[in-house]
Amino acid sequence: MFINYINIYLEIMIDKKQLKYDKAYLKMASEWAKLSYCKRRQVGALIVKDRMIISDGYNGTPTGLDNNCEDDEGYTKWYVLHAEANAIMKVAASTQSSIGATLYVTLSPCTECSKLIFQSGIKRVVYINEYKDRSGLDFLINAGVQVDQITDL
Repeated sequence: MFINYINIYLEIMIDKKQLKYDKAYLKMASEWAKLSYCKRRQVGALIVKDRMIISDGYNGTPTGLDNNCEDDEGYTKWYVLHAEANAIMKVAASTQSSIGATLYVTLSPCTECSKLIFQSGIKRVVYINEYKDRSGLDFLINAGVQVDQITDL
């Protein structure tokens, strides 16, 4: 019985430490979002594995194109890349692997990004704000990816 109390205490301490790291990475993702040239919404993402940032991204146009994300009517241009996609592509072009990693993102993933997240082997997604359409989150949850929202940074 005493050993059970020790195990429960250790789990609580580990969870508190993890929450502290989760909040720190989300704050960094929020800062990264500020690098986006998009006016409607700025989103930042970090991919973390073994407490090391292995990739980062923010929403924006592909490299070499004009940085304006919105058209004359204020709508997002179709070719703007999401923060998650940018981070996943960046890690794919590196020597790192996202298998088993955690994605920290300021806005929950859309359906298209959710497919990329699952396919890249990311096992956990932590986000601040929820996107208007929960389909991406539902897909990830049903696929066995751990999804956590943290709003109190």
